Amino acid sequence: MIERRRRVLLVDDYPDAREMYREYLKFSGYDVVEASNGMEALQRAIETSPDIILMDLSLPVMDGWEATRRLKADARTAGIPVVALTGHALSGIFEGAAQAGCDAFVTKPCLPEDLVAEIRTVLGDPR
Repeated sequence: MIERRRRVLLVDDYPDAREMYREYLKFSGYDVVEASNGMEALQRAIETSPDIILMDLSLPVMDGWEATRRLKADARTAGIPVVALTGHALSGIFEGAAQAGCDAFVTKPCLPEDLVAEIRTVLGDPR
């Protein structure tokens, strides 16, 4: 039996950041679905049932805070872990992300291998 690759929904409004993380995630054995704003993230999460969502918090159209709250309030997506990605390492940001429903928090810029390590931790992946 062939094991299904884990699917990551990568949400970031910067194409260069998405490209860098997408390529490293694919190299690390993940399937990647992308969204460039919070509204797209909601649609992609419902359409593709990812195993985990990497959510930039500063997004156009709908920010990552609101998108995460909506994902966690929807029975179809509530169980999907959300890792907050943000360039804002200010005190209180982590608590706010947790209150919005984020399961983990990564400060950008981060090395792609550190992001993959966090994904594996959240998913309980022993690799």
